Amino acid sequence: MSNASLSPLPSADRPDVTARLRDALLGASFTADGLLELLGAPAYAALSRSEVVPALRATRGDTPLELLVRLFLLQQPVSHARVADVLPVDACLETGWLVPVDDELAATVDVRPYGGPDGEDWFIVSDLGCAVGGAGGIGNRAEGVVLGVGGASTTLAGLTVRTPVSAALDLGTGSGIQALHAARHATRVTATDVNPRALHITALTLALSGAPAADLREGSLYDPVGEGDTYDLIVSNPPFVISPGARLTYRDGGMGGDDLCRTLVQQTGERLNEGGFAHFLANWQHVEGEDWTDRLRSWVPRGCDAWIVQREVQDVTQYAELWLRDAGDHRGDETEYQARYDAWLDEFEARKVRAVGFGWITLRRTAAAEPSITAEEWPHPIEQPLGETVRTHFDRLDYLREHDDAALLEAHFALAAEVVQEQVGLPGAEDPEHVVLRQNRGMRRATRVDTVGAGFAGVCDGTMSAGRILDAIAQLVGEDPVALRDRTPAQIRLLVEQGFLEPA
Repeated sequence: MSNASLSPLPSADRPDVTARLRDALLGASFTADGLLELLGAPAYAALSRSEVVPALRATRGDTPLELLVRLFLLQQPVSHARVADVLPVDACLETGWLVPVDDELAATVDVRPYGGPDGEDWFIVSDLGCAVGGAGGIGNRAEGVVLGVGGASTTLAGLTVRTPVSAALDLGTGSGIQALHAARHATRVTATDVNPRALHITALTLALSGAPAADLREGSLYDPVGEGDTYDLIVSNPPFVISPGARLTYRDGGMGGDDLCRTLVQQTGERLNEGGFAHFLANWQHVEGEDWTDRLRSWVPRGCDAWIVQREVQDVTQYAELWLRDAGDHRGDETEYQARYDAWLDEFEARKVRAVGFGWITLRRTAAAEPSITAEEWPHPIEQPLGETVRTHFDRLDYLREHDDAALLEAHFALAAEVVQEQVGLPGAEDPEHVVLRQNRGMRRATRVDTVGAGFAGVCDGTMSAGRILDAIAQLVGEDPVALRDRTPAQIRLLVEQGFLEPA
């Protein structure tokens, strides 16, 4: 499919009309909270799965909010006269937000209410049929189609560190959701995309959300960015799908294998200011005879700490089926579907790929002589937003680098909030078989500790040094205090690194 099948976009050069449209939408409670109240939780959740029937059933009335949901989210033409009661129709027709269809009006783009982290009423603009950005072959899958808010978008927004910065870069902006978040805490936001349609839609998203305009630049990866330009924050939800060819701009990177993600990560080091963060979502290949963590470690640029988290792994057949369904290929000609499936497996076989991993990569520019790289698999539930957890992870790395074992024993620690202890063993047994510390916040980690580690963590309230606590434990259990001081710092270091203990 070509871009000829995509609807013309509204004008991005009429801020007066955009402001009037925003006021009208807010006046009709066309907001995230308003939608939830109107549709109810099941129908609202169904929208995120690209299912519209429950929402259609919930909007059979004639209230302004119901009209707007049908018009902008469900792509239903609405009576011209009724729309005129709610929106500035003449201005919306003039600027291309609406088009006439007989005696009715239809929207040219999806507009989805989106609640900001501090209760802001935002609106994400996308191509028709793509408001939720979900998989399943919904709506238009033309080459240059721009998706709205999907799970990947909200995941990236949630794990991004949110501290005031001077300059932020949203690389591969799509509908502009990451640029919109960055505009809250960055003095200057630059947004790039290889697809000029995405840049136009990003301008609409920012304007309709009442956010400052971004510096919009067309091009791939760091090509649009000026030589020597650096940033305090870089975010990217790139077209990371590992596919044969580059059929769909919104998902296919156009490079072989996972080269696009690798190139993006490797080129980021020189673009980050000291202490700056970069956050990426990515896919990576699991190649026969190679450890995936070694592959990802080789991507990390010099001068950067890294935290790499693999959230999911799919075998090559699952992976191919997921993305064939995303494009709606399973609904078309069976012979063509099978040929595309076969081509995908041929590509993986040629590269000796056995599975594909998905997760996130966070970089932080550091002046440390020996940067730290953590690569781990964590498929378990987490608590979003995770940005503060990410920030403190790197703060703890700095702390541990600056404190050798002797300094750790002189330091004071406190047990992190909402950590609980679980003891596992046979009923009636005098001692547990093992003890587990579990977090109920952030990464929600669990780690096994011995009785000394459990006792140490339980006493940590910031009042006594680690060494004094160990001396007391040694006396209690009848162990040599020198030996205990010698062997325990490694366990303390792990508990600090994973966030169970915090420097007091």
